[in-house]
Amino acid sequence: MTTYLLDTNTASHVIKGDIPLVRQRLAAVPMASVAVSIVTQAELLYGVAKRGHPAALATRVREFLVRVDVLPWTAEVGEVYGALRARCEAGGVPLGAMDMMIAAHAKTLDLLAAQVQDTAILVTRDRAFSRVPGGLALDDWTQEASLS
Repeated sequence: MTTYLLDTNTASHVIKGDIPLVRQRLAAVPMASVAVSIVTQAELLYGVAKRGHPAALATRVREFLVRVDVLPWTAEVGEVYGALRARCEAGGVPLGAMDMMIAAHAKTLDLLAAQVQDTAILVTRDRAFSRVPGGLALDDWTQEASLS
């Protein structure tokens, strides 16, 4: 089974419904294969708080989070994060702190999926993820064709 880890920007498009193609692509995959990192959950909830907790937005975010698997930060993700951050810094790959954490989560999922001959794909429109050392399987649901 393929796991689709939605980055914060993709999750935001799903919640807002501002890019119909994103919702179409989401509808084309089994919901059991859709997940977000706890980091994305935190960023979404921060967005709600930053806007003063508007009821409609808060409801849409919570409904979205109930429907997807929110993956916890684990010791394995922490291990991958440490090594990945060091490689990114050594290679001059700029990634923000939250994006680095999401990249580590995606890389960990991919490593675990490969053990059982599955796939993990990070769904994002952020091109910075394409520069992650060792590569990540990426797809951009705002576009018809995938990133990789």
